[in-house]
Amino acid sequence: MSWQRPDSRQPNQLRPISFQREFTKFATGSVLARSGDTQVLCTVSIQPGVPKFLQFTGQGWLTAEYRMLPGATPQRQERELMKLSGRTQEIQRLIGRSLRSCLDMNLLGERTIIVDADVLQADAGTRTTSITGGFVALADALDKLVKNGELEQSPIVSQVAAVSVGLLEGEPFLDLNYPEDVAAEVDFNVVMKENLSIIEMQGTAEQGSFSRTQLNQILDVAEKGIKELLEFQRQALRNSATL
Repeated sequence: MSWQRPDSRQPNQLRPISFQREFTKFATGSVLARSGDTQVLCTVSIQPGVPKFLQFTGQGWLTAEYRMLPGATPQRQERELMKLSGRTQEIQRLIGRSLRSCLDMNLLGERTIIVDADVLQADAGTRTTSITGGFVALADALDKLVKNGELEQSPIVSQVAAVSVGLLEGEPFLDLNYPEDVAAEVDFNVVMKENLSIIEMQGTAEQGSFSRTQLNQILDVAEKGIKELLEFQRQALRNSATL
């Protein structure tokens, strides 16, 4: 018997997704990204200057911070104050790598972009929602700099989006929610650019192993989901000069 999805979706169907732009007042770009019951507030700040290793190169930089708010899960999460968990560090590095991939740092100039991803509600897929929603917030922020005359053109050279895929009872399922994430035999997170080239794949067999054929199936399902996410981004940014 094949896996029955708790929310009755088809195996290759995304959860409902939305991007609520300009969600906060003061950030240069802000988006509340929803993927099913997962909600991530993505905010973008841009400040002059770059890390020391980039000074006097004319290139910019992007970094990311990720946090799970205390009330994001059924049991309260302790705030990470003095020391970040390994999971948090790994996720925020993934977000940073993914969003740097869509920028021409020379066009950005010596500015630093800080992307903050704060999980308001977690039902799996928080890192992938952070990346997909973070891109929308980033596009909005850079669009403002172009319109204000601070940049001649947007440094964005490509869209980027991310999605999870898991093997459940040997079959691939797209965009896992929490019960599926816990039950998955294999769990993958895939990040792609708009030409569907791969930025990153994070894949682990939680139980047993998986075959090369199953890996290809996972990537096929991920590609379908990312195509749809890229279109959702384009719809959200339809009036933006950055795309």
